[in-house]
This record gives sequence, C-alpha cells and structure tokens, in this order.
Amino acid sequence: MALQARRGRFITFEGPEGCGKSTQVRLLRGRLEALGRPVTQTREPGATALGVAVRQLLLGTDQLQLVPETEAFLLSADRAQHVAEVIRPALAAGHVVLSDRHVDSMLAYQGYGGGMDLTSLTHLASIATGGLAPDLTVLIDLDPTISLARRHASSSAGGEINRFDRRALAFHHRVREGFLMLAAGEPDRFIVIDGALGVEEVAETIWSAVQPTLGGQYAGRTRTAAQLPLFDVTQFELCAIVS
Repeated sequence: MALQARRGRFITFEGPEGCGKSTQVRLLRGRLEALGRPVTQTREPGATALGVAVRQLLLGTDQLQLVPETEAFLLSADRAQHVAEVIRPALAAGHVVLSDRHVDSMLAYQGYGGGMDLTSLTHLASIATGGLAPDLTVLIDLDPTISLARRHASSSAGGEINRFDRRALAFHHRVREGFLMLAAGEPDRFIVIDGALGVEEVAETIWSAVQPTLGGQYAGRTRTAAQLPLFDVTQFELCAIVS
C-alpha cells in the first residue's frame, strides 16, 4: 500500500526504559477514542504470536548471550510480522496506530548502544517495514540515572527488570544520545519531551503535537481543560514510573 494512500495515522513512542511512554500511549488512546477516533494500540516486540516469542528471547532471560546483530535480526523479524499483521491493516481501516517502540529503538539500542552500523540497521529496517514510516514520533527523554532508578524501584512492586535494564550505565547513556541524535536528524517527525515533567504536562504536550497529524476534522481541534474528557491520571502514576 502506498504511503500516500493510507487513511490512518501512525504514531510511535520512543525513549528509555522507565520514561513513562507506555502510560502516555494509554492516555492518548483514551483521548482519541473519546473523540470517536478508532485506535489500534500496539508495541514492539510482542504484538503478534511471533512477537511474544521474540520478546521472551530478547527480554526474558540472561541465559542467552545475544550479540547486537542477533538482537537486530530478531527485532526485524518481529517488525516485519507486526507491520504486515497489525499496522498496515489498521492504517488501511483508518485507525490511528499507536506503537510503543518501533524502528528508532533498534537504531538507538543496537546501533548507538550496541555499536552496530547505522546504515546497515536502516537498510534492515526498510526491508522489514516495506518503507513504512511513522507520521509522528514522540520521544520521551530522560536521564538514564533517573530512568534506571525508576525501573529498579518498580521491581520491588513486581515490575519487570529485563536484560537491557541490567546493562552498564554507559550503554544507557549511548542509547539516550542515539535517540536525541535521531530526533535532531528528523525534526519534522520527532517531538522531544522532558520525561521528568508530570504525567499530565507530558500528555498535554503530546496532544498538542498529535492534533495537526490527525488531519481532517481533528486537525486543530483544541478544547479547554474543562471541555476535555476526564481521565484519572493517578491510576497511571505507577505505570509512568515503570514504563
């Protein structure tokens, strides 16, 4: 399907572990659905049957000593299936697709973090996606010392600590730098938000950026705080700490 022909919108959320992106995906989904906009919420890896297996291999065990190249191929296999099985059909149906991670995470983690060649990774990503690119990418930026502290604090409450969380602080600094460099290279696609801000402030900034992307009757459709659907943000506060 040609990119120009698709009727939906593709919005991705990126950032380090613990930045709160998963919470923001859920909040944006609720806001869009309250306006009557169909939404498909998804994630990488793990949105398909193949993705569940890939997620377990990548995140669920330290027994496998995976090199960055192996990680990249596993992620790309998941991504190819994800695009074909979930994203493209949803876009064709006119949905707003909200994905918790996509290609930029691979470039940041396996590229900047793991030292893989970015040109090779970009080519691999193009094969997996068939050239599909997000309309908007929300990057929630956060200092790794804060993000990792959030992640480890979540473990005491039963949160997941994965293989990437356990990597050296220097790795996470490289990942953060990678995300910021990717955003600087495509300023028309990225919006960068300070993850240290409050949940509501981040959500409002995202909403302001999303509206022009929606097009049609939704473009520029701003409302006052009193007119907006009420969301109990407090129920997401724990998620903001661990996502």
